[in-house]
Amino acid sequence: MSYAVKEIFYTLQGEGANTGRPAVFCRFAGCNLWSGREEDRAKSICQFCDTDFVGVNGTGGDRFPNAGALASAILQKWPSHSRRKPFVVLTGGEPLLQLDPEIISELHRQACEIAIETNGTIAAPSGIDWICVSPKAGAEFVQKSGNELKLVYPQAGLDPASLLGLPFEHYFLSPKDGPDRAKNTELCVQYCLGDPRWRFNLQTHKFLGIP
Repeated sequence: MSYAVKEIFYTLQGEGANTGRPAVFCRFAGCNLWSGREEDRAKSICQFCDTDFVGVNGTGGDRFPNAGALASAILQKWPSHSRRKPFVVLTGGEPLLQLDPEIISELHRQACEIAIETNGTIAAPSGIDWICVSPKAGAEFVQKSGNELKLVYPQAGLDPASLLGLPFEHYFLSPKDGPDRAKNTELCVQYCLGDPRWRFNLQTHKFLGIP
């Protein structure tokens, strides 16, 4: 199988339980909740996405003919002098549209720890070391277990309380970005204070000005 990848870059994980951890991000092209084109945003399932996942023209992006070629491109971004296992975050768009057992096996063969960031509409294959699910209102919710559940808040029709009790280790609320970000941040703060089962999630990479 070939893989369409928007970009591959080395940075610090900016949010969630792994905040501050060095990681190679592999952003797959394509999503099943929005085309990525602004003219389609208003009629998409997810209208608040702030990520460019269209095409393969980003830094390190390309069409990779097989799992070996993609794994090699990912590992080229990890510091060669590091004695730590490479931490690879597979994201998108929606990475599970392309992620398959071959790339998981190849990354594990090269001693990588694999994390994924998914909208939860597709079941994750086995072998992923860290699963972060960010469900979206109006979308089918299939992947109902993992390591962390990260909910963008508020979303009309998606009550955070309805997600509690699912088998996740961590529950995060992330303020919806956009013109109402300040208001949404306060709503998240107050919700977490009212229900300590939720943790406030800050996108630190945006404040640091890193990818």
